[in-house]
Amino acid sequence: MASLLRLGTRGSKLALIQTGLVRDALAGAVPALAAPDAIEVVVIKTTGDMIQDRPLSEAGGKGLFVKEIEEALLSGHIDAAVHSMKDMPTAQPAGLVISAFLPREDARDVLIAGDVGRIADLKQGAVVGTAALRRRAQLLYQRPDLKVVTIRGNVDTRLAKRAAGEVEATLLALAGLNRLGLSVGTPVPEGEMLPAVGQGAVCIECRVDDARTIGWLAAINHAATAICVTAEHEMLAVLDGSCRTPIAGHAILDADGALYLRGLIAKPDGSELIATERRGPSADAEAMGREAGDELKRRGGPDFF
Repeated sequence: MASLLRLGTRGSKLALIQTGLVRDALAGAVPALAAPDAIEVVVIKTTGDMIQDRPLSEAGGKGLFVKEIEEALLSGHIDAAVHSMKDMPTAQPAGLVISAFLPREDARDVLIAGDVGRIADLKQGAVVGTAALRRRAQLLYQRPDLKVVTIRGNVDTRLAKRAAGEVEATLLALAGLNRLGLSVGTPVPEGEMLPAVGQGAVCIECRVDDARTIGWLAAINHAATAICVTAEHEMLAVLDGSCRTPIAGHAILDADGALYLRGLIAKPDGSELIATERRGPSADAEAMGREAGDELKRRGGPDFF
């Protein structure tokens, strides 16, 4: 039979694994999608996949991994799109909505530096490779002696570059490593390296007028992840954040359902870092995010970035 739901995704190994998790969750939660051929995975090449010769911040920032997928969604070529939430702009195009999240993976970064397990223990002037301005700024804030260079590519490529000695250390998202089944490096405490907004979260986007797909996605939505990411993205929206600006943020729900949000902005060269935090009921997630963003924007001033 023809598929009932077409899921669009990037063609990277990690993106396909994440899409498989969404497919399996839907097949287990929605009887209509339980048949093996009910869900079709459609691979779409994005601008971000094609740019390998320079940092994405120089090519337009956020949205480069989602633009072509969203175009396929708006045209009706696919019914839903699976994204890493940290790749998402702060607002969706007219006609699209994020309808569901999978349970979030560990949001921390991992330091991969051979026998060295702490940023503080990297040797003087060590060469660290990363493509993220957020990681660069926080590294240099703590260790201005480090030489931070840009490396691009998928997880395997970055690990290979470190193994080959091109860099002495690198940082990767623990969530991606876990989903790929890789156990390398040492997780970095959030007090030393605050994650990217949305890091570790997988979201599913669809058309606002597609009631059938929205209903199916509701069956797998992880409410706690949605609440936490909402607070983070509200903060990011106030800051008008993109890949061009070193911004970090992470929210968690404690056992009592209270929300704890941390956020920061930094100068790209690590010369200055401004941090804030909020605690409150989960129902106030949006307001907490906006307040945190307003505070960071006010304290940083118009010329901070």
